[in-house]
Amino acid sequence: MAKAEHILAIDQGTTSSRAIIFDRLGHIVSTSQREFEQHYPQSGWVEHDADVIWADTIDVSKDAIAKAGLDATAISGIGITNQRETVVLWDRSTGEPVHRAIVWQDRRTAEVCRQLKASGHEALVQERTGLLLDPYFSGTKLSWLLENVAGARDAAEKGELAFGTVDSFLLWRLTGGTVHATDATNASRTMLFDIKKQDWDDDLLALLNIPRRILPEVKDCSTLFGTTSADLFGAPLPITGIAGDQQAATFGQACFHPGMLKSTYGTGCFALLNTGKTAVTSTNRLLTTTAYRLKGEPTFAIEGSIFVAGAAVQWLRDSLKLIEHAGDTEAVARQIDDTGGVYLVPAFVGLGAPYWDPEARGALIGLNRDSGIAQVVRATLESVAYQTQDLMNAMSGDIEGDGKPTAVRVDGGMVANDWICQFLADILNLPVERPKVIETTALGAAYLAGLETGLYGSMEAIADAWNVDRRFEPAMSDSEQKRLYHGWLEAVRRVRSET
Repeated sequence: MAKAEHILAIDQGTTSSRAIIFDRLGHIVSTSQREFEQHYPQSGWVEHDADVIWADTIDVSKDAIAKAGLDATAISGIGITNQRETVVLWDRSTGEPVHRAIVWQDRRTAEVCRQLKASGHEALVQERTGLLLDPYFSGTKLSWLLENVAGARDAAEKGELAFGTVDSFLLWRLTGGTVHATDATNASRTMLFDIKKQDWDDDLLALLNIPRRILPEVKDCSTLFGTTSADLFGAPLPITGIAGDQQAATFGQACFHPGMLKSTYGTGCFALLNTGKTAVTSTNRLLTTTAYRLKGEPTFAIEGSIFVAGAAVQWLRDSLKLIEHAGDTEAVARQIDDTGGVYLVPAFVGLGAPYWDPEARGALIGLNRDSGIAQVVRATLESVAYQTQDLMNAMSGDIEGDGKPTAVRVDGGMVANDWICQFLADILNLPVERPKVIETTALGAAYLAGLETGLYGSMEAIADAWNVDRRFEPAMSDSEQKRLYHGWLEAVRRVRSET
C-alpha cells in the first residue's frame, strides 16, 4: 500500500476544471483539465451549468490520480480552490441546482447595486465586508435568484435550499450532501460576511432579504471539512483545505508577510497585497478581503480585481480567430516595436477596480490604416499591464512606508509568456518574479490541505520551498512608460459610462 504522501488539488476555475496531484515537496506529479461551456443568455449575463462542473471535477480528479499511478491510499487529503463570487443555489433533498450558476462576471444586478448605493448603503457594506456595491459579488446574485426562480423564495424560507459558492457546492456533493460549509475567504466575497467579526451579518442579510438558514457554516482555510463518499475515489478521502482562487494563489506564492504582493493572470487579473492582521480600508476603491484564516485567526489583504485578462486572449482566439493558440501571442507581439497607438480596453463585462463601472464596454481605440493583427494582439497583452498599473496606483494611495511592495510575484497561465512579464515590469517599474511552479492557485490549495494532514510541516517550510524561475527587471525609460500609460488612461476615459 502506498504511503499517503500526495495531495489532490481541485482547481475549479471560470473556464475549466482541473485536478493536480502534488507530492510532499510541492512538485506536480500529474494534472488533468477540461474546459466547459460558458452561457450568455443576455448581454452582460454569464452562467455555468453546476452539474457539468461537478461531473468534470470528478472526471479530472480520477484522471489525475490514474495518471500519477496512484490509488486513494496515496492521497493524504483534498484541497479545493475555486472561482469566487459565483453563486449556486440547490435543493437540499436532491442536491440539484434550481438554476444555472450565476458567474462572478455577471452584471445583471447592476441596477440593484446602483439603487442600493443611491440609498446610502455602500458605507455599511464597505465597513462590514471590505467590499463595494457591485454586481461582481455574490449577495445581489443570490437575491436575484430568490426573487426570480419560481418557488425559490418560499423554499428558502422553509430551509429547503442551500446557497454556496462553487467550493461549497462541490463540498456538498463530495460528501454526499452531509456537509454544508465554506471557508472564510469565499465567505468574505459574498457581500454578506463581516470580515472583522468573521460571521454572517444580519443587517446585510436583511438588506438583501436573504434568510440566514440557507448559508453555509464558515470554517478556517485549513481544517477538516468532511470526507468524500467512499464510492467516488475507491476510499473515503479527507477534504482538508479550501480557499478562493486568488487567496489560494496568495498562499501558494508564500505571501505571508505584510507588504508581499502577488498578481494572478488567469481569466481575470487579481492582485492581493498582504496587510497582516489589519483590515485596511481602501480610500481608492480597492477591496479589503480575508487573505486566509488559520486556527481562527484571519490575515487580511487589499485586493484589486480586473475582470478580463486571459479572457481577452480567448477572445482573440475564439471570436476573432486571430491566433490558433494562446501561446502564439508572444511571437506575434515581438513582430512589432509598438502598437502604433492602438489600445484595447477589454471591458467586455464592465470595468473592475478601481473604476467599478459595470456599464463600460470594450473598445479598440487608435486604429489606423497600418493597424493589423500584430497590433491588436499586442494591444491585448499590453492591456493586462496597464490594468495592473491602475491597481498599483490605487494601492500606493492606501499603503504607506514598509507596507508598499518592492516586487510582484506573478502566476497564472498568462505568465508563461516572457514578453508579458517583461512589459509588466516595465509598466509597473517593479521587479516581476515568476516562480518555478506557476500553478500557484492549485499549489496553495494543496498547501492548505497538507498543513492540516501534516504533509507540509509549517508555513515557514512552505516559504522556504518557494523558488523563483525568473526575475524580470524594469528596462523602460520613465518618459516612455508615462507616454504609454497616459494613452491607456485616455482610452479608458473614452469607454467609461460615467464620462
